[in-house]
Amino acid sequence: MAFIHRTTMTPTKLELLTGWLPKQSWYLGEAEAPDLVKAGGFRLDDPEGAVGIEFMIVTDVSAREPVAYLVPLSYRGAALDGAGGEALIGTSEHGVLGTRWVYDGVHDPVVTEQLRALLRGEVTPQHQSESDTPDPTVTVRGTGPGGDGFDVQVNRVLRPEEAPQASSAHLVAGWTRPDGTAVRGVCATVAPR
Repeated sequence: MAFIHRTTMTPTKLELLTGWLPKQSWYLGEAEAPDLVKAGGFRLDDPEGAVGIEFMIVTDVSAREPVAYLVPLSYRGAALDGAGGEALIGTSEHGVLGTRWVYDGVHDPVVTEQLRALLRGEVTPQHQSESDTPDPTVTVRGTGPGGDGFDVQVNRVLRPEEAPQASSAHLVAGWTRPDGTAVRGVCATVAPR
């Protein structure tokens, strides 16, 4: 199980995302530097214990209407071989673990495999900020294959809605709006290629 260290990261996750997010094609904001607040998320465990996996939900409050984004993150102790430049969000100095390479998790094979396993019901989502604590608020609705011929689609821009009644699997998680309202939405879906 992942151990959550109570320490610093320099730059912080939000600082890294503030510079990275506006460069993404799915970014809806108008500001060159969004004003991000942490709104929710959860973690998954790497069976090998080498890669930190976090699904962070941030809200850009600089827009007229705040926008929630899902950013799967991987934290590694060394650069990820074969990862293109678009995969690296940045590096950060962790107060306990040293230099961490922070990647957009959709480009990290450990993250994508654990997400597929979650959608198959094979792993348990973990609380975002508590060690060895399952997060029962993160749920999978529906069923669907997770093997070859199917992809997992991550919803980068989140909208408050429940998963539709369908045969494919939908990952549903919650976050908090800037006004304090708790909402839930579909974070990922299994879909045919």
